[in-house]
Amino acid sequence: MSQAIRYTTYGDADVLQLTEVPLPEPGPGQVRIAVRTVGVNALDWKIRKGFFSDGKPLPGPAGTGIELAGTVDAIGDDVSQWQVGQAVFGRSATGGAAATHDLAGADEIFAKPEWLSFEQAAALPVAVETAYRTLRELGVREGQTLLVHAAAGGVGLIATQLARAWGVTVIGTASETNHAFLREVGAIPVTYGEGLADRVRAAAPQGIDAVLDGSGRGVLPDSIALTGDPEKVLTIADPTAAEHGVRFSGRPGPAGLALEAVLPLIEQGKIRTPVDSVYPLQKAADAHRHSENGHLQGKIILTAGQ
Repeated sequence: MSQAIRYTTYGDADVLQLTEVPLPEPGPGQVRIAVRTVGVNALDWKIRKGFFSDGKPLPGPAGTGIELAGTVDAIGDDVSQWQVGQAVFGRSATGGAAATHDLAGADEIFAKPEWLSFEQAAALPVAVETAYRTLRELGVREGQTLLVHAAAGGVGLIATQLARAWGVTVIGTASETNHAFLREVGAIPVTYGEGLADRVRAAAPQGIDAVLDGSGRGVLPDSIALTGDPEKVLTIADPTAAEHGVRFSGRPGPAGLALEAVLPLIEQGKIRTPVDSVYPLQKAADAHRHSENGHLQGKIILTAGQ
């Protein structure tokens, strides 16, 4: 048997329960992973709340968690590139990574370098792929100025540092408790809330060339005003994007190219990947609540095993 976080109805974090489940068996092209760590993303609690359910009830028990790190525990047919015992990280094939064992596509996981901790590894797949993809979609380039909303969060922090590595000036919105850290990674911090546009203009008199919204907290009108063009604004968090003529980027692509570009920068210390907090698997509800409250500095991690 295995243990996994499950819920049987949409709702607040209290619906999450640690339950006994059958040990999952890998199908063709899959591996089973003995999970060590799991990344917690805003998408996890949005799915749990039923944001994408169209008002329909949950059809059956569901898991949570889309990225994980651990060791290969079993191998399905047609898999030749992995061996039992290898340390890996990547995306869950089931959307139920918050478990002691989970399945992943053999092409959706990556060897964990020895210099990378399991906590850091579980924090990378979603944030790195999303940051790399959205910066490329925005077309940011050396010499430009980028505004990143929620710059201290999982995606925002990678995007901020990657843009800085590319020679881009970054203005980052964050709570004041995260301003010192954002300065350390090369961003110019500004505070959320009323008067945001004026504070950004003061911080970037040269103007804003592009905006990446990772907050989803009603910042699109100000972002459009700052760039003068909704085409220069992209959100990964605001479902009202179309109402403003803004692009919503939510479909993940392959993570390989992004990790290939970002992992060397992490190893060299040019991109920092702090872990905001760590919770045991049985405290998944607390981790979800913390994610919903926001004001993070890095990624929330669940630990599922040793």
